[in-house]
Amino acid sequence: MDVSAPPRQIRASYDDSTVVVYQAYSPEIAEPALAAGTFVSPFKRERMTWIKPSFLWMMYRCGWARKPGQERVLAITMTRTGFEWALARACLSHYVPELYSDRRAWTQRLRTSPVRIQWDPERDLYHRPLNHRSLQVGLGGEAVDAYVDAWITEIRDVTDQARRIHELVIAGQLSAAGDALPVERPYPLSTEISAVIGTGG
Repeated sequence: MDVSAPPRQIRASYDDSTVVVYQAYSPEIAEPALAAGTFVSPFKRERMTWIKPSFLWMMYRCGWARKPGQERVLAITMTRTGFEWALARACLSHYVPELYSDRRAWTQRLRTSPVRIQWDPERDLYHRPLNHRSLQVGLGGEAVDAYVDAWITEIRDVTDQARRIHELVIAGQLSAAGDALPVERPYPLSTEISAVIGTGG
């Protein structure tokens, strides 16, 4: 975990064609998704679905797979083409003067974009906020349809991994816990996408 990372930088597990993102759900949603290899009912496409490249931020959000309704942590492998399509069409959830000419321009993009971006403080193994931020991507409309129907290539259940790491943290074995985390590295972005999402690198 790089504590000297730029303020806004996507860090993820990826290869030449795919990238891993995380979501946490109840067993009622997770089990059918694992069986189908993508999200199916009772998953609701009508709701914005949030994907997270950071494993540790997912652990913070779901309480190490202990929060009600988030007991199953899923690692979703999706195409980098789809991931970058979503980023290129995204709008930040909150107005940032440095990225938009004025509030009206942000409001217009917010109204028409199928994708939301949030940058929240990254977390350490104890869920304490760090100085750099972690990316959350909200998919709605045509973006969530493409995610479910075309972009997802694999879904894995990583709940046991999450709980094992949490047990190491509880035991104070932070080095072992850190070694057990998925390897995440800076994700390369085009200049155009960097400008859209306000990345620092």
